[in-house]
Amino acid sequence: MTHISNITEYLFANSDKKYAAFISRLVPNISPESIIGVRMPVIHALAKKLIADNAHIAFVFSLPHKYHEENLLHASILSKYKDIDALLSSLNTFLPYIDNWAVCDTLAPKIFLKNNEKALDFIRICLASKHTYTLRFAIYMLMKYYLDDYFDEEYIELVCNIQSDEYYVNMCIAWYFATALAKQYSFAIPVLEENKLSTWTHNKTVEKALDSYRISDDKKQYIKSLTRK
Repeated sequence: MTHISNITEYLFANSDKKYAAFISRLVPNISPESIIGVRMPVIHALAKKLIADNAHIAFVFSLPHKYHEENLLHASILSKYKDIDALLSSLNTFLPYIDNWAVCDTLAPKIFLKNNEKALDFIRICLASKHTYTLRFAIYMLMKYYLDDYFDEEYIELVCNIQSDEYYVNMCIAWYFATALAKQYSFAIPVLEENKLSTWTHNKTVEKALDSYRISDDKKQYIKSLTRK
């Protein structure tokens, strides 16, 4: 499976029309015709096989892709890269083509944690982007990899300072702070107490925090009291 057309054929061979209709409802901002309907375990397994066979390189240079699952596959491949410089170069090329949250959130390169300085420099650049999903990617990376051992309170301020009217950016900001309330409560709670977020994002953060199983009931009660009218 070295030719790009063979990859697309493989995706269609593993399609599910009911699943495609389900994904179309979850990702309403892209054309239903672009959705094949392939489940993520199949895509992740294909990404792994393509890398093992060194058959992924032509595919990642074949932008733009026609189908949603091709973009998911691209994101899955990049998430498995072991060379930080190759990854950052490929991210620079791929990020502008991302047009929905599902592809954006599939991008999760673990190699960021082994190359902290380069990764954070790249994240800071992405935080200044006007492209919705490049910005969302940066917030998602700070949430996924920088709220635990690599946490710094500066990152809270970086996310606080984002000004956007984009729904998928503000939803990710709320997700970030709800997660921060679970993992770094003492640093995150002042964001709500001091009304540092827009009203919509603030209240969405509260909503998501109340749904979290990682936040204690007494903290939830206090967080709920901070809901803005």
